[in-house]
Amino acid sequence: MTLSGSAQGVDEKAGGADAPQALTDGFHLLIDALKLNDVKTIYGVPGIPITDFGRMAQGAGIRVLSFRHEQNAGNAAAIAGYLTKKPGICLTVSAPGFLNGLTALAHATTNCWPMILISGSSEREIVDLMQGDYEEMDQLAIAKPLCKAAYRILHAQDIGIGVARAIRAAVSGRPGGVYLDIPGNLLGQVMDEVEGAKSLVKVIDPAPAQIPAPSAVERALEVIKGAKKPLIILGKGASYAQCDDVVREFVEKSGIPYLPMSMAKGLLPDTHEQSAGPARSLVLKESDVVVMVGARLNWLLSHGKGKSWGEPHSTKFVQIDIEPKEMDSNVEIAAPLVGDIGSCLSALVGGMGDDWKAPPKEWTDAVKAKKDANVARMASKLQNNNVPMDYNGALGALKNIIKERPDAILVNEGANTLDFARSIIDMYQPRKRLDVGTWGVMGVGMGSAIAAAVETGKPVLAVEGDSAFGFSGMEVETICRYKLPVCIVVFNNNGIYRGTDVNQSGGSDVATTVFVENSRYDLMMEAFGGVGVHVTNPDELTRAVNAAMDSGKPTLINAAIDPAAGKESGNIGSLNPVSVVGKK
Repeated sequence: MTLSGSAQGVDEKAGGADAPQALTDGFHLLIDALKLNDVKTIYGVPGIPITDFGRMAQGAGIRVLSFRHEQNAGNAAAIAGYLTKKPGICLTVSAPGFLNGLTALAHATTNCWPMILISGSSEREIVDLMQGDYEEMDQLAIAKPLCKAAYRILHAQDIGIGVARAIRAAVSGRPGGVYLDIPGNLLGQVMDEVEGAKSLVKVIDPAPAQIPAPSAVERALEVIKGAKKPLIILGKGASYAQCDDVVREFVEKSGIPYLPMSMAKGLLPDTHEQSAGPARSLVLKESDVVVMVGARLNWLLSHGKGKSWGEPHSTKFVQIDIEPKEMDSNVEIAAPLVGDIGSCLSALVGGMGDDWKAPPKEWTDAVKAKKDANVARMASKLQNNNVPMDYNGALGALKNIIKERPDAILVNEGANTLDFARSIIDMYQPRKRLDVGTWGVMGVGMGSAIAAAVETGKPVLAVEGDSAFGFSGMEVETICRYKLPVCIVVFNNNGIYRGTDVNQSGGSDVATTVFVENSRYDLMMEAFGGVGVHVTNPDELTRAVNAAMDSGKPTLINAAIDPAAGKESGNIGSLNPVSVVGKK
């Protein structure tokens, strides 16, 4: 009998008359199962016991990108899932590597992005008896509470069904992360090649449409019709759904002002006449009916209550979500609409009819006036050429670049760098803005930038705070190794929030939020063969970014920002507890 792939052997019976029997093994079955389900890219870090699997997957035509840290590879897989609606695949070694990838898996699940973390592990019998194997850990038990589903495959003949289950779990209903545990000895298991091929499963319709109930649609329309100050909130779920045309049709036919959450920016251009982004405080405070489209009433919207909103219980909510348990999570939902976003919005549009009445002109005029006033107030601030730069001048320069390059993908993370950028930089196309998501996790930048470049082929502009960049900065080597069209701008203000804090004890150590003064992050990129640039004013920043985007070469621009320009915790300082001990 012979083994398919690189290893072969002959086992002939007495007399040697029998023809060789073709065999396959776990390596090939896992690769074939992934390829059968259109997996084209794997993000990961090689090592025991999955090194050979990565080599063989690459040899079989799957693109395998090796990172410097598993969490960054996992963040890349998570964003790949968001951009493609197919599970992003992250491959890690056992125990420590698995744990590094687990943060990204939980991040994907929290953000409702499909991702599969595949990790090598110790044999089941060794783990159960705790016999002290190399990197021994009960990975399945640890993963289960932190992801949507977790599976372990023990037998080669179950690889096909195991991969199929992971894919379907990741993308069906509310998408999320799935863990797939691969004991090391599974990869070497052998079985008949023909039977192995039969055991593989092509997943059919993994995320079927979920149609809303007609009565729920009628209820939602009645609530919307009764509104005097309606508002639509678009969340990243609406962006993930990739039903952009029906989103636009619903917004424009309704005539209702809309507020995009950060990763929903660009579903309609931020310059659209119905966009209420610059009037965010007004529309949240005064709206009487809010239509939630793929958005959740979590901390990003003050849980639907508190100072950001009007009088308690005065706002009625229509919520579109594929997960019924999301309804009433913080406040009463007057009209829950359970189903996929495309089906729900299509049903609402169909129920509006040709005689649909636009919202009262007093409301839309008030929103427009507030929006115009805020835009005008900010205009001069965004045009300054100060040295050292402040956030307004630097981001004003980048705002103009994105306006001229709407097809580019913007990756954004930090504290002040994130908070100011999402309100200053307009987006014009869907799924062009990638950021920290629901958890506000720092360190997603480089993984997101790499996946965006790989999955879309578009140029990427990653705007990073210096603290945020530090979490994943070593991946600039990965960007250079694969020659990706990524331009990184590090807003360097010498610290977290600000670079001006002092040690309250008067000791020799710097304050906990202060970094090395005037660090040259651009030299990191040069060390790996990329382009490094140091800039000190918005004009220099504009020229450097345009040159980088035109060249397509890996570039890091160290943008010197006034160390005193930032503020504590960006715009969420209220979440940072303050000690009152010793205060009067």
